[in-house]
Amino acid sequence: MTRLSLLVVLVLGGRLMADERPNIVVLFADDAGYADFGFQPKARSDMKRLTPNIDSIARDGVRLSAAYMSGAVCSPSRAGLMTGRYQQRFGHDNNIPPGYMKSGLPLSETFGAKRLKETGYATGLVGKWHLGYPAAFHPNKRGFDWFYGCLQGSRSYFPYTNKPTANRVLQENGRPTPEKGYVTDRLGDAACRFIVEHREEAFFLFVSFTAPHGPLQAKPEHLKRLAEIPAGRRRRYAGLVVSLDENVGKILECLGSNKLDHKTLVIFTNDNGGQTKTGANNQPLRGRKGQLWEGGVRVPCAMRWPGRIRAGSVIDDPVSSLDFLPTFLALADTRPKPEWKLDGINLIPRLTGEVDALPERDLHWRGGGSKGPIAMRRGPWKMVHNRQFMGGRPQLFRLDRDLSETENLADDHPEMLAEMVKRASAWEAQLVEPLWGKGSPR
Repeated sequence: MTRLSLLVVLVLGGRLMADERPNIVVLFADDAGYADFGFQPKARSDMKRLTPNIDSIARDGVRLSAAYMSGAVCSPSRAGLMTGRYQQRFGHDNNIPPGYMKSGLPLSETFGAKRLKETGYATGLVGKWHLGYPAAFHPNKRGFDWFYGCLQGSRSYFPYTNKPTANRVLQENGRPTPEKGYVTDRLGDAACRFIVEHREEAFFLFVSFTAPHGPLQAKPEHLKRLAEIPAGRRRRYAGLVVSLDENVGKILECLGSNKLDHKTLVIFTNDNGGQTKTGANNQPLRGRKGQLWEGGVRVPCAMRWPGRIRAGSVIDDPVSSLDFLPTFLALADTRPKPEWKLDGINLIPRLTGEVDALPERDLHWRGGGSKGPIAMRRGPWKMVHNRQFMGGRPQLFRLDRDLSETENLADDHPEMLAEMVKRASAWEAQLVEPLWGKGSPR
């Protein structure tokens, strides 16, 4: 064999190997409640039968009972997940204000999409962005080959009668699209389009639904179907969840019809704790979106990878959205470099049953800068310090016995509390103040 022939074989062989790597599809809900999906053991009875497609991911895969986001509101949680780093390290504690055109997620940070793209993955983002509005911060500049969605954190589910702002219009790679159709359906259709167009190659698709984030604009036909739920925000919220489930089903069907089921890791989760002000239910968790109680950071999560993840399994180990990127890189056969300074771990050995438990580690949260609330979890213990409330005293809870965080054990276990405060302080010393919003430098 000539040297040229050998080179061709190696190049083609490498391409074939890349094509055999699994696809990655993340189905990301927005502001959904912890108890609002049928696969959750404590699911509310009024939602129990309304999410069959989402529930199938847990039925055919694994439910992660202690899954967390690194932030308690939309933009910070996305910043952590997308970079694999605590977003407070680069000043992303708070939501980016609407119309804030100075910056976005700092350009010094590298998105996981870019790292996957560099390994040969096709990369797509469908739906909500909320990580920066100026041109330099656009999804196409941060590693996504294709973007179909809106830059801002929310928008009308129905077409605008007047021309929407540039940040609210559904765009395709920077080009506005016509105002037509129901947004959740449009996002589901766009996700299927990406899957079909890239079915012959390895791809990473992040589907960032706006549902069930407000405004509470459910389809009239869904509201009629939900007549057993009392009229009001709960029924309208449930209607948004039904549309979400329908489009998750559409995407799963698209994977199946293109014979990609066994070649695709599918993740369903939510961006932060449920927003109870718009109808979400977080039982049995305390708190809601924007707070560091479990109800603000603990999220429903299920993963499916037929043949690799055992159907109907449950993982109770605490996992973080910061673990997603190291996991995706492992699927892409790429080892993170030390200088990337990722904060998560690769979950594949645990998901596939290669190991029985994850190593014990600290998980941290902070909102609003050094004067805002701070929390951490280690094993069953959780420390919450609402520094401007509760008399300024940190509180301590045992989540394995008290998931609702009702019994403050600070006085009973002062040594444990002191150790956790010390660890949290050491972590916070590595952070910067928020770049915008409450708590940012004046």
